[in-house]
Amino acid sequence: MKLAPIWDPSVRKPDPKPVRVDLFPLFLGGTLVWAVAGIVCLVCYLCDVMSPRTAITCAAGVIVGAMLLVWERRERRTYRLLGKDDDAAASATPDTATPDSTTPSAE
Repeated sequence: MKLAPIWDPSVRKPDPKPVRVDLFPLFLGGTLVWAVAGIVCLVCYLCDVMSPRTAITCAAGVIVGAMLLVWERRERRTYRLLGKDDDAAASATPDTATPDSTTPSAE
């Protein structure tokens, strides 16, 4: 175990770049699972098989999922910019390098 990064932060390796992800399918899938489970629990409650507590829990899951979908929609640009590649930005600009005066020219 190397202890130098603890005493000297300049020795540390650079942090890895964040990965670009799309959270919408994840949040939508989770919300749909809670909705389906809520329907099943509601039917079971109406048939006197389960208590209403499970249906209420599933309803809370749907509400939290809906709030996450709204948050994802509002913050999409921010977390996508965090994971933007620097290489993609560099390759988008044309290479306009001028010849260096220190290199000898072949005449």
